[in-house]
Amino acid sequence: MDPGCSRLLPALCAALADPRQPVADDTCLEKLLDWLQTVTEAGSSLLLLQENPCLVELLFHVVKSQDLSSRILAFSLRLAGMFAAQETCFQYLQGELLPMLFGEAGPLGGAAWTAPTVRSGWVQGLRALAQHPSALRFLAACGAVDTIFSLQGDSSLFVASAAGQLLVHVLDLAMRGPAEGHCGPQAHAWPACAQEIVCHIEASLRSTATPQVAQALNVLTTAFGHYHGLWMQGLWVRLSPLVARLLERDPVPAAHSLVDLLLSVARSAGPSPDGGLWETLAQTLSRLSPTQAGPLALGILQLQGCPQALRTQAFGRLLQPLACVLKAAAQAPGPPGLPEGAAGDSVTVDTLLSSKSACVGLLCCALAHLELLQPLPQRPSPWPQAPLLGAAVTILRFCNGSASPTSDVGGRLCTILVGCARVQRAALDFLGVLSQETGPQEPVTQVFAILLEYLVSPDSSPMVLKKAFQATLRWLLRPPRAPGCCDLDPHPQLFLGELLPVLQKRLCSPCWEVRDSGLEFLTQVTRSWGGQAGFRHALLASEVPELTRQLLRDPESYVRASAVTATGQLSSQGLHAPPASPEHPGVQQSLLEELLHILSTDAEGFPRRAVMQVFTEWLRDGHADVAEDPEQFVARVLQAASRDLDWEVRAQGLELALVFLEQVLGQRGSRCAYAVALPEAAPPGTLAQALRALCRVQLFEFAFRALFDCDRPVAQKSCELLLFLRAKAAPYGSPQDAGGSPDVASVEATLQRWQAGEQGQPLGHLEPGAVMAVLKSLDLEGLRDTLAESSDHVEKSPQSLLQDMLASVGVLSENEADCY
Repeated sequence: MDPGCSRLLPALCAALADPRQPVADDTCLEKLLDWLQTVTEAGSSLLLLQENPCLVELLFHVVKSQDLSSRILAFSLRLAGMFAAQETCFQYLQGELLPMLFGEAGPLGGAAWTAPTVRSGWVQGLRALAQHPSALRFLAACGAVDTIFSLQGDSSLFVASAAGQLLVHVLDLAMRGPAEGHCGPQAHAWPACAQEIVCHIEASLRSTATPQVAQALNVLTTAFGHYHGLWMQGLWVRLSPLVARLLERDPVPAAHSLVDLLLSVARSAGPSPDGGLWETLAQTLSRLSPTQAGPLALGILQLQGCPQALRTQAFGRLLQPLACVLKAAAQAPGPPGLPEGAAGDSVTVDTLLSSKSACVGLLCCALAHLELLQPLPQRPSPWPQAPLLGAAVTILRFCNGSASPTSDVGGRLCTILVGCARVQRAALDFLGVLSQETGPQEPVTQVFAILLEYLVSPDSSPMVLKKAFQATLRWLLRPPRAPGCCDLDPHPQLFLGELLPVLQKRLCSPCWEVRDSGLEFLTQVTRSWGGQAGFRHALLASEVPELTRQLLRDPESYVRASAVTATGQLSSQGLHAPPASPEHPGVQQSLLEELLHILSTDAEGFPRRAVMQVFTEWLRDGHADVAEDPEQFVARVLQAASRDLDWEVRAQGLELALVFLEQVLGQRGSRCAYAVALPEAAPPGTLAQALRALCRVQLFEFAFRALFDCDRPVAQKSCELLLFLRAKAAPYGSPQDAGGSPDVASVEATLQRWQAGEQGQPLGHLEPGAVMAVLKSLDLEGLRDTLAESSDHVEKSPQSLLQDMLASVGVLSENEADCY
């Protein structure tokens, strides 16, 4: 331990043991534990206690005091367990201290035990202590195992969960070493502590109380999820008959915990579990209710080496709710086209019709599970694309009231689901996922029809509309049926003609979320389809570009930001709005001016950030208006960004500056400022011309100001940009080679004032030589390392922590504290 910390530790321990002193906050106590943990891991805990007896004195004082706070008591329990994790230190503390802390003579019988913090500290202390055989004997002697059993049902979920994990850890500790070779199911072959725990689990599994069954199942789930010793096989052989007997009860107790356990066992058994496990999984699938069976079915389909018959059964259980929906909406009797075993049974129908909450929950879970299954390589094959599309469309029709059911079940489903936004969102998400599959064209027509209904409907909520736009985008951007085709497929082309008038309407919605979703959709579809003739013709024939332009002045900042991005994308593709009148001959130029006006005057940060991103893309892609005079464009943008109070705008200005730097060096888009390898050097002539161009646009003044920015990300980005430039110029000798006689002293003096916070004075006209001289004189590598450190790296030292804690109780005078 550091000598400075050793000098402070006695005073701190005395303060913690004094109930009259204000208690240190939990954060400081956690940091103190973390620090002492690193000290014990690096050396001997026994030596630490012998060199700092104040720590032992603190623990003795805690066990004798009756009026300490629960936080200090919990801290002391964890501290003692941490020290006793090393067996030599355990022997040193075992005689009197550990039994008084963790035995019945300690907090267990006192009023402090009512505090969950103390119970949690007791469990965590024992978890740290239980690392060696001596700890097992101690647990048995002090009766701790029985207390752990009772804490499994604690009112605090944190304490109950920690108690279950501790029980598994103790069981694993008992079965390590020589005992692991005797891992048969016979009870007499197990160590005494392990027998006690396993017998408790067996009794819980036989219990008629569901909470006790759940506790046992949760402990076993933790065991099979985290431990993989040979003894686990014997444990499952011993307990699996009791687990299987749970399926004989009606209803099955703690079904969710049972599902978690069975899947945990199957995953821990590797690619070839025993046949009995597969049989138990199949029985469980058939016994659980439709809602309970969904997570198990999905888990089975994700397993490796699962028998095909069980996979078929699991997939059928997942599909049953959708099969019921398809059957309820069928105009004529006949199979819905789903795989064998997916036919909806009476139990699933009863669940769907029992209540609105049950119906909504079952359908949403089924759709979510299938959505997770679709992209997996181990999903069932063949994948029933057409029936699943039909089911998703049918559910959406039930929800918007456009279905025409002919059965009583269909009529009741329609009553339950109509207007249900939760099911609508789930079905639209699933519909979007299905766009990745190929299949017949007839269902695709139905998909576009139902999406259009939802986009048109005034009853669609803003979130449902957002989901509908997202699903529509995914279906529109499907790969064309004919590879290499440069235009749209017929179905999307026809759909587009109906979609654009709807988009116009939504861009005029009184709800800002709807306007924002429409703009986001327009941006994405333009980015992908902007070069296709059919899309260009349809978009330019609509009022969408002009409406998008008008939304640059929307009262909602999120909408203005999305409008900036959308108009920027439209302009990049040459899809801008035509002039409104003869007085506006240069639309591109006027758009640039309008975006510059937003950058300079908008009161909200989101639109200004969006403008900077658009400008960076325009410069990178060679936008026609920017290409006319890139230096003037960059100079104006950097001037506006330098005055912005939003650090993200200034950081984006540095990104734009980097793009311009790469372009003037003739290496457009060649290197990221954060690349690990050094960039290649530029030729002397190119470098000199580039430096003069950079000086003309005042890029260096912008970058040097950013170097001393109070927001660290801005300073980091500037530092990397200047390092990038210096590496380009490094091989070409003295600064004079860059041109001109540098007036380095005045530049450095100004930079020193900027670093001190006096940034009023400008750099003025800069010569390339002066810039290069300053770049070579600055310790940019050192500044980069400093910026990479956390803002509190100085105050993170252990000595600073101890000083802060002592200052909080008034032990240190004001000038000795190092509070942060």
